[in-house]
Amino acid sequence: MDTSSSPRWTHRPERSTWGDFGADDALGRMNLLSPQKVREGLAEVQEGRAFSLGLPLTLPGGNSLNPNRLPPVHRPNLREGLPNVNCALESLRPGSSDVMNDDLVVLHTQYSTQWDALVHVGSMFDADGDGHPEPVYYNGFRPHHEVRGPQDPSDCGLPGPGEPSTMNLGPLGIGTLAAHPVQGRAVMIDLAHHFGTEHQVIDFPLLDQVLRADAIDVRPGDMVTVHTGYARRLIEMGGAPDPEVLHGFGAVLDGRDPALLEWITESGICAIAADNYAVELYPAHPAPPPASILPLHEHCLFKLGVQLGELWHLSELADHLRTQSRTAFLLTAPPLNLPGASASPLNPIATV
Repeated sequence: MDTSSSPRWTHRPERSTWGDFGADDALGRMNLLSPQKVREGLAEVQEGRAFSLGLPLTLPGGNSLNPNRLPPVHRPNLREGLPNVNCALESLRPGSSDVMNDDLVVLHTQYSTQWDALVHVGSMFDADGDGHPEPVYYNGFRPHHEVRGPQDPSDCGLPGPGEPSTMNLGPLGIGTLAAHPVQGRAVMIDLAHHFGTEHQVIDFPLLDQVLRADAIDVRPGDMVTVHTGYARRLIEMGGAPDPEVLHGFGAVLDGRDPALLEWITESGICAIAADNYAVELYPAHPAPPPASILPLHEHCLFKLGVQLGELWHLSELADHLRTQSRTAFLLTAPPLNLPGASASPLNPIATV
């Protein structure tokens, strides 16, 4: 296939996958999550035991870890003007024996266990070849064309009663991933076991030590999970997270390490999901401008189309796999089908 140009771009980032899956592709490396990868995942099921990898959507708790993301607001809706909680329908429908509850949630999509959509992070990049970088996303998708949202602050944030949706981030939104069943072979990289929970930035030589020590067989199309112990510590805090503790807790990947980024490229993996807040060190080590403060996000979401997951609850699974001297499992991890969203909560399931 000729990937030298597309209707959206005349040249692509070096070593990117733009165009490899088609000019209009919005799935990225998740295209590799084929029936064969499902069969490979099923082949890893030996015990028939399942693990829930999602945190309660009410965690972390508060907004001290990220002031831009608020906990869910959960309320009853109204039934014919009355609170729809413990609602005895006899008062509305004489003779009815039913008692009803119905509710609504205002939800920040990246507050708790989540998939980032490919549209979550773009970059300033000269996709037109005219010498001037412009905002662009994976495979050349552009703001104000496919990726749309309001510019007026009054159209952002929490809505008032009856106010409509104001954003649709287009094909790169999470709905495209949700329409492609997310299930296949996954592997566990247990950084907490090898490095403890002291703060440490993991470059490729350190990661490679773990891959070799645990004989982890990483295959093209695999989903990779990274255990640091962060979510376990977060749960212990009971909804009152201590930023001073958590911002310096556990291992984080070094998104500034070229060798680590090259491993992600060469391995052919389709996703990385970690139990910490950003997968990588945030902000990254300083670099000469222009430079991303989230270089692993830029590399994965913008260049390769590799899905990123954050705040997954991996400790119980990691502990069990180690007792069985195993590292691979079947992962089922569909996001909510919310078209045009930049991310989605989920409750992933591992089966071993």
